Amino acid sequence: MSEIHCLLLRRDLTRTLAVAQWPPGVTLLHYQPELAAQVHQLMHLGYQDGGGSVPPLERWRQSFESDAEYDPQLCLLARDASGLIGVAQCWTSAYIKDLVVHPRARGQGVGRALLEQAFVMFAERREGFVDLRVLEDNQRARRLYENAGMQILRRERVPQGS
Repeated sequence: MSEIHCLLLRRDLTRTLAVAQWPPGVTLLHYQPELAAQVHQLMHLGYQDGGGSVPPLERWRQSFESDAEYDPQLCLLARDASGLIGVAQCWTSAYIKDLVVHPRARGQGVGRALLEQAFVMFAERREGFVDLRVLEDNQRARRLYENAGMQILRRERVPQGS
């Protein structure tokens, strides 16, 4: 079995930040426990074509909501008239743990808006940078992150079984 690698990317928040441009009809909200099932379903759907997995709902929810770095204001959600179409799950350590866009909403700017909103949010918290990891072969996500000003810090081997 071949080794899998990810890239640690960083965005310097002291540089000029763009204001998130939301597609028409898309609104921003923050995580609330009553939205757990919808967020979980979106994350599961977003990872179906590779790049990660999500534990069953109750285990995911308990793990997410009890994490030491959890803050519901740092979990950004994008919604349109049909429901949730994007999630950026961020930790208090200025780390974007997950960024998922519903397949029907990809290519419309939702991911870019979530990313830019996260940058602004962390800058307002006086963070100097924000990090995330992306699988090396996830070209679509890498393009999004690099176009938003993220730079590669290092390449890391993903431990087997992750």
